[in-house]
Amino acid sequence: MSKSIRLSEDAYERLEARKREDETFLDVVLRIVGERSLLELAGILSDEEADTFRDAIDERRDRREAELEGITAEMENA
Repeated sequence: MSKSIRLSEDAYERLEARKREDETFLDVVLRIVGERSLLELAGILSDEEADTFRDAIDERRDRREAELEGITAEMENA
């Protein structure tokens, strides 16, 4: 069974902008309503788990910066 809904021109244009080439409008609506907002994720991790994730992110960021600095130095010396 299907239902019809009315959309303003603005709402339609926004929906169309999010639509992928291979999607129907039904597909895009289902994809969008299935997304979670960041607010829905608040509190999902314990403080300890959040700290672990933060530490891992910081460590990866530091490694990436060091890698980029190394690449930059190599390019400057080339």
